[in-house]
Amino acid sequence: MPQKKSAKKRLRQNEKLNARNRAVRSRMATAVKKVQSSPAEEREQALRAAVSVIDKAVKVGVIKKATADRKKSRLMKAGQQVA
Repeated sequence: MPQKKSAKKRLRQNEKLNARNRAVRSRMATAVKKVQSSPAEEREQALRAAVSVIDKAVKVGVIKKATADRKKSRLMKAGQQVA
């Protein structure tokens, strides 16, 4: 356990940020799975929602922009192959 006041505060902050990052990553993974498992009629709507969630993850700083671009590109490519 940290002894100094600043180290204790850092620990609290890290726990809070870790929980938020986990939630955002989980939301992102769920959105991607929905796109992959949705029927063709609903895929377009699910794809838009997933892209939005990925962009929000970048905005919050959970993933980098290049990672988001790669994920979106792969999603779009997979969606076109199925359709």
